[in-house]
Order: sequence, then C-alpha cells, then structure tokens
Amino acid sequence: MSGDDEIYIQLSRVGKALSNPLRLRLLDRLETGEHTVEELAEAAGLPVKNTSAQLQQLRAAQLVQSRREGVHIHYRIADSATSAFLGAFADYAESSLAELRDELAELNRRRPPMESVDVAELDRRLREDDVVLVDVRSADDYARGHVEGALSIPVADLDRRIAELPESADVVAYCSGPYCLASADAVAVLAGLGRSARRVDGGITAWVRSGRPLVV
Repeated sequence: MSGDDEIYIQLSRVGKALSNPLRLRLLDRLETGEHTVEELAEAAGLPVKNTSAQLQQLRAAQLVQSRREGVHIHYRIADSATSAFLGAFADYAESSLAELRDELAELNRRRPPMESVDVAELDRRLREDDVVLVDVRSADDYARGHVEGALSIPVADLDRRIAELPESADVVAYCSGPYCLASADAVAVLAGLGRSARRVDGGITAWVRSGRPLVV
C-alpha cells in the first residue's frame, strides 16, 4: 500500500454512501426537514429496519445527523455544505449522463407547458413583497420546514381554498423537489379555476441547496 491509500479509502466512503438509489431518495427527503425513521420508511414504502440501515450508512459518511427523542430517532441533513454538495452532485450527473437527461426529459413531458421561476428570482420577489407563495406539500411537510411567508395549501385543497389567494395576486407554487410533480399539478388546478400561476424550478430542494433557510 502506498502512503496515501488511507486518504482514498476515506474519500470513497462518501461515494459508497451515494451509490444506492434509496439513500439518494432519503437524502432528498431530508433536505425538506427533519424526519423520524418511521416517517422516512413510510414515505419510501420500505420496512423500518431497512430504512434505518440505509440511514446509518449515510450517518457513517457524515451526510446526515441524528438525535434521539424517546423511542424515536430523528434524522436531518448534516449541514448547509452537505446540501450544496448534493446540489452540485445532481447538477454534475445531469450534465454528464445522457440517460439521466433522457429520464428527466420524460418526466418533464408529463408536465403541461408552464412558466417557472428559479429560487433567485423567487427570493427577490419575496423581498419585494409582490408574490403570493403557496406550499402545496402536505401540512406535515410544511410544519417540518417551509419558505418564510409561504401559505400551506395542499394540491387537493386548492379548489375549496381558492378564496385565500387574492385575484390580483401573482401566485407561485412549490413542492418537494426537482422530480416532484405536485407544483405542476397545482398550476394546472389553478389554471382550471381561471387563475394564473407559476411553479418554482427545483422546488424546496433547490431553495435549500442554494443556502437559503427554511422556517418552522
């Protein structure tokens, strides 16, 4: 063994942690806020024991942190640097892998054509106070962490709560992340109700990966 072998072994721990699709899915979920093992297992449709084992792999690579509260263990993304790294990782994969671009193109074909805003534009608009931001995830997800000033209106509730959105408002909707279709569904529902709206490109995940905070 050469003198730097141990360095490369340590570096490979991160690569190993990212080599499993389920662990990548769990990381995306954790960027939206803290979750218990049970909540993550339910979201992933997997047994708790399996989910816990995958989370322990992520914790070993220092990608997530955990805390115990009673009988439950809560997990969260390690820090903002981890979020930035995951964003760069996803961007690199998209720019490098033609197969990934094909899958993303297929996903986008399932969305009707619509306008979107990136997080930089959204941040500017929120500071200028000329946009109504709607979080269309579940109320539980909203409670874990959301963009400050966002209204919690899940997609299924939009039609009966439309009066909460001023008719003159510039409405922007966001959901969980870049592969989530809920914000596109929300824009379609609002269009059917005679209201115009745009979606946030990359959802709340893009907001977090840009270094912007969530509130609870």
